[in-house]
Amino acid sequence: MIEQHVFGQRKALWDDFCRSQQVIENSTHLFDTDHESYVRVRQFGKASSRKILSRSASMEARVISQTNILIEDIEHECNQFDGLIYMMFQRQGNDVIPLYIGKAESKGRSNPVSANITNVARVKDKFARWGDNYQYHIGDLSASVLPGHDARYVTIKYQYWAKHLFITYPTERPQLKQDIWFWCKAWNKNEAGIWPEFGPIRLSFLEYLMIGVASSLFPETLLNREGHSRG
Repeated sequence: MIEQHVFGQRKALWDDFCRSQQVIENSTHLFDTDHESYVRVRQFGKASSRKILSRSASMEARVISQTNILIEDIEHECNQFDGLIYMMFQRQGNDVIPLYIGKAESKGRSNPVSANITNVARVKDKFARWGDNYQYHIGDLSASVLPGHDARYVTIKYQYWAKHLFITYPTERPQLKQDIWFWCKAWNKNEAGIWPEFGPIRLSFLEYLMIGVASSLFPETLLNREGHSRG
């Protein structure tokens, strides 16, 4: 439990960052749902077809537009952007309640362009970490939420997600407990992050600081387990 004055300071940092980044204004529903919050399900794969949760069209459009910024930055050798920062969250009025914070780097370990941001408009198996394949958020979450997936791909991490996001699982008709929102942004390394006194920061450090602040403010709802603040 953090002291009240520290909590207030960090809450102000969080709110100021979300406001300056226009997180709510630039967010979209993560999933494609009907009016009762049931997530639409689709088939994925040819050789071994399986059921997958559907992203919303607006979420996909947001990822595509932001990754295009990264690709153009690389192609023109501007070297201004590090990659994509993203957040899954809930809203309480004007408050952003983070559920998961992550990143997708522009550059791969051995390639000039990461496979995570390559051809995302056409191929959605990786899709800036939100792809349909296993070892990506939608693929692995689907394995926990929807029946019919190989038990090897049902992981503790995404069962934890499923428990917090859905009324029941596994089920043929997954229904969200409440609206789930998504925000992402191509991160310019010349931009200041959540702690302004650090000045311009790189993507990896931004992710680390955001998780640190969020985990101290929202320990019961933040789904990030790695990097959880101990303060």
